[in-house]
Amino acid sequence: MGWRPRLVRHRFAQTTVGERALIERPEISDSEGTMHLVTSLIIDLIYAVAAVVSLPVWLIRLIRTGKIRTDWAGRFGRVSIRAKRSSRPRLLFHAVSVGEVNAIRRLVDELDDDFEIVIASTTNTGYCRAVDIYGSKHQVVRYPFDFSPAVSQFLNTVGPDAAVLVELEVWPNFIRSCRRRGIQVVVVNGRLSARSFARYRRIRPIIAPMFRSLKAVGAQDADVANRFIALGTKADRVVVQGTMKWDNATIADDAAGSDKLADSFGINRAKPIVVAGSTAEGEETLIHEAVPPNVQLIVAPRKPERFDEAAAALGNGVIRRTECMKNHERQPSGGKRFLLDTIGELKTAYALADLVIVGRTFGNLYGSDMIEPIALGKATIVGPRTSDFDSIMCELLAGDGIVQIRSRSELKKTVAHLLNDESARRRLGERGRQVIRRNQGAVERHAEMIRHVMNARPD
Repeated sequence: MGWRPRLVRHRFAQTTVGERALIERPEISDSEGTMHLVTSLIIDLIYAVAAVVSLPVWLIRLIRTGKIRTDWAGRFGRVSIRAKRSSRPRLLFHAVSVGEVNAIRRLVDELDDDFEIVIASTTNTGYCRAVDIYGSKHQVVRYPFDFSPAVSQFLNTVGPDAAVLVELEVWPNFIRSCRRRGIQVVVVNGRLSARSFARYRRIRPIIAPMFRSLKAVGAQDADVANRFIALGTKADRVVVQGTMKWDNATIADDAAGSDKLADSFGINRAKPIVVAGSTAEGEETLIHEAVPPNVQLIVAPRKPERFDEAAAALGNGVIRRTECMKNHERQPSGGKRFLLDTIGELKTAYALADLVIVGRTFGNLYGSDMIEPIALGKATIVGPRTSDFDSIMCELLAGDGIVQIRSRSELKKTVAHLLNDESARRRLGERGRQVIRRNQGAVERHAEMIRHVMNARPD
């Protein structure tokens, strides 16, 4: 099953914003309007009670991590959009954090000629990354809390013709408000883990209307597709498209800036280098102990608020990237432990590696993107916890393109084996690249799906 391509121009292409709203917005009866208002008030009340009850927890966490300094106006729907609007229909992409922002890069490029695009992100790091990638060409805004006044103000300001949700992020007030305004809602790169599905299924009677409102879902695999359908999405609106993470991988032997990064750290590229990317709590210590002390190790924690903690885990001799940048001097060679305490340089670090260890896979979390280092031809190790990347891992394991260890105790032995066998590392990296090549094409399929939705008559 696939989306039929349309050769006609978008039906909104020659309409004004006001005319477009009249075309899109369905007639809403007084009773429906009252029901919408009452439901929104109930949802807002639930949110408010939950926020008050959990206040000591989240407030302390925000202060401790520094996230208290954020765009609070944007989080309550007060965003800024350029007043002049083009004749093209407007797509709003909601990409929660850095991973989702990165995932849609090629899709945005693919759709750029046909649509005006606005990127909304929730987290501070996601917002900053979106500005870096898209800010010169597209409008980037903060995605609001799901309180109905915030959502209404946000949608009034942005005025999208369709909302594209990256992976999932189905929020009740947002979905209801979109439905009421005639804004089509599409999910791309759809991901719904077994863990999340089990939680959603307990409240299916409550959330089924949200899933039923989705106009189209591009699911990463058949299991995900079936979960969306089980939660209420119409079966004829769910299509397995694969994951766009394969498409975002650039098969290359190097990355821009790798020589500069190596020089800044004082790294000896003639000697083995291990890079641990997107690490989480406890993993820095584990990896530090697993990598021989005479081998160079670069560690890149996933969250900026953990940089100091990660530095402490790597010992007294750790060299921090930010300190190198401040001094503007090349570090003397001989260092063995390095901390990448910046955002946006992980790929550059991966390009230096002889061996990569992917974080968030050894503790209580559920994985990080393992495709990026493999696309660079790097032998890659992950731990036992990768359920957020099930479909990707299935392909990589079937193609013998990655090493997954089943316990933390295996890591030291596996690292030693691969460091001592350059041929094994090279073969592992090439097999991984072959898997990537076989699975590319999801961006074009998702773009076709979005164009089909935008050309179709609204419900």
